[in-house]
Amino acid sequence: MAGGTQTPALTALLCLGLCRGLWAKTAAGTLPKPLIWADPGPMVATGSPVTIWCQGSLRADTYRLFKAGDPAYDTWAPWDSRDKASFPLGSAHWDTAGLYHCAYGISGSWSRQSDPLQLVVTGMYSAPLLSAHPSPVVALGEKVTLLCSLRDTTGTSYLLKEGGAATPQPMAPSLSRGRWLSLFSLDPVTHTHGGTYRCYGSSSHNGFLWSQSSNPLELQVTGVDRPPSLTAQPGSLLLSGDSVTLQCHSGSSFDRFALVKDSEPTVPPHLDGQHSPVFPLGPVGHSQGGRYRCYGGHSLSSTWSAPSAPLDILVAGMYQKPSLRAHPGPSVAWGQNVTLQCLSEVGLDTFLLSKEGSGAPPQRRPGQKRTAPSQASFSLSAVTLVHGGTYRCYGSNSDYPYLLSQPSEPLELVVAANRSGGKGASPHLPPTPGGPEEQPLTPMDPGPQIGK
Repeated sequence: MAGGTQTPALTALLCLGLCRGLWAKTAAGTLPKPLIWADPGPMVATGSPVTIWCQGSLRADTYRLFKAGDPAYDTWAPWDSRDKASFPLGSAHWDTAGLYHCAYGISGSWSRQSDPLQLVVTGMYSAPLLSAHPSPVVALGEKVTLLCSLRDTTGTSYLLKEGGAATPQPMAPSLSRGRWLSLFSLDPVTHTHGGTYRCYGSSSHNGFLWSQSSNPLELQVTGVDRPPSLTAQPGSLLLSGDSVTLQCHSGSSFDRFALVKDSEPTVPPHLDGQHSPVFPLGPVGHSQGGRYRCYGGHSLSSTWSAPSAPLDILVAGMYQKPSLRAHPGPSVAWGQNVTLQCLSEVGLDTFLLSKEGSGAPPQRRPGQKRTAPSQASFSLSAVTLVHGGTYRCYGSNSDYPYLLSQPSEPLELVVAANRSGGKGASPHLPPTPGGPEEQPLTPMDPGPQIGK
């Protein structure tokens, strides 16, 4: 704790200045040492009341409290019960901070001194700033550094975790860009590192005088549980103004869920949990377009699952609609090839092709040129009945990959059921019963996925 490096010197000072008179009259250490503690705790804010307690023996008739560097000491009779005494110190201030011991006496014989109590007074300097690099959200096994930035003091920095170890971690600061900076490295991160941290700065002249508390920083550890999945209803391709509901699905017993959207690298992520796995969005606009992931977690914990697979929400309606054509035509025989061509009067560098009811993400193709007019082609080889259906295409700009144009007019692709490809074959007729065994259907080439 504070002043750990000063303890030997302070203990020596205590014995030179305080113990001489007391132990001259009686033999020291003839009785077991007492316990010492502070109420409400060993860290107290300036101006707040604090009391030191000493617990010895039911036979004790006297208690004494000593402070390192102070030649005086307090003597008290037992309070209420003879096995302990209280020493109210009043409102904490700079002179309250320090290293304390206590002892008790029985009929003129004195106990050994208690273990030292280091009483820290906070609020003596302005608050430092606590941040995490690269992020306060860190995956299990990775490295994170907590940075405590001081302004008013050059003494030791201390890092404390709520509910964590009783002894704060000390670290000497170094000067960086006009501020004193201490770095606390956690490597590798485990699930025990999750939680809320604060840091303090101490005086270089008195290690028991600390600054105000820094801002609280919650370190959130992901990857502790298996990932959930994320879906969108009615779908992930929307027109501007539509509504969509994202749902986080998991077989684990999570009781809180977090949804995150990939943002600029300079924006620190944070997982804000809610009890429901349902996240309604809408009416959507350009700001809702993007890549989403979800996490599952448990209440009263700073640990989370691994992230779900990414889900891209595409918002259409940002540019004028392109046109969609089929070559050689919208009716094609089984096994033949067809090319769907998306053309835009606007200079766009990316095009997407979507099939109604497929449930699959749209195919994405780069435009053949960036200047207007622009276009891209989608080739379907050896088509089967599964390729038949209604298609639309969209254009977008790679600088804003989740914002699309208005949809093209629908194009109905009809695939004749006659495998021979003969003329006059009726579309959508099932194979003749008793005919050759069905061949596997060749699905449409999924193409590069959005955002890849």
